[in-house]
Amino acid sequence: MDDNTLKTFAYINISSYRMKAVKAMQKGNETPTQIANHSDIRLSHISKVLKELKDCGVAECINEQDRVNRIYRLTPVGREIADNLD
Repeated sequence: MDDNTLKTFAYINISSYRMKAVKAMQKGNETPTQIANHSDIRLSHISKVLKELKDCGVAECINEQDRVNRIYRLTPVGREIADNLD
């Protein structure tokens, strides 16, 4: 991992919510409801977590224009980080 990826890894690793969400997204393309179900995080918290993951370049929304059933996936950096999480 390069320095920026390590910094992002540390940012993800200090939050159990971010860590759980990244692990849940390893399964593939997921909606916020699916991520919440796979990670045992309340749906009301998922939107904040997903925004944080998007802002740091770990996740991306495939269909940003849609108001409901948005689909999120890990970026290449996100996949690298997910592979290194405990």
